Amino acid sequence: MVSPFYFFVVIVSYPLVKWPFRLRALGTANIPREGGFVLSANHVSNFDPWPLGIPLWPKRQLRFMAKVELFRSPLWPILKGAGAFKVHRGQRDEEAMRTAIQLAREGEVVVIFPEGTRREKGLAKKFQAKPHTGAARVALAAGVPLVPAAIAGTDNLRRFGPLRVVYGPPVALDDLQGQEPREAARVATDRLMTAIGELEKDL
Repeated sequence: MVSPFYFFVVIVSYPLVKWPFRLRALGTANIPREGGFVLSANHVSNFDPWPLGIPLWPKRQLRFMAKVELFRSPLWPILKGAGAFKVHRGQRDEEAMRTAIQLAREGEVVVIFPEGTRREKGLAKKFQAKPHTGAARVALAAGVPLVPAAIAGTDNLRRFGPLRVVYGPPVALDDLQGQEPREAARVATDRLMTAIGELEKDL
């Protein structure tokens, strides 16, 4: 379900993203038409959810984690209306995970960036931090698809993009159901990161 605030924000920002920032979305046919799923992409900017979510509008709204400190600021009504829910950064937040699983089961699109924090520009992949398994854990626990995506251009907004996003087919998870949860999440995360890396080549 799309909240009125989310609907309003997208209507206002769509012309800006579509033309000055030249947003181009590929692979939208890979997005599940019904039911919840976890959407997981590379992370280069705080603006990543913007181009990631607009191609799914008006049918779907993104739900994403935001650090709990932001909910103690005057921004909290905006964050809530935009689809954010609380997470305690720097610690294993089981409450946030339970919320994400429940949202996915209820048919929501839950966005989780496996890199956790934004990727430093120009940093080689081998020096990146080890990816988090949260996206895979949520998808496996909720029994929903894990959809990889790749984003480019959000770290270059001063030059007006261009913004590019590509969505890939869901990561194979069926063979991991029933396995030890930690190992299943690790294998699924490896598959996810490989898929994201391949999609980045298309940008």
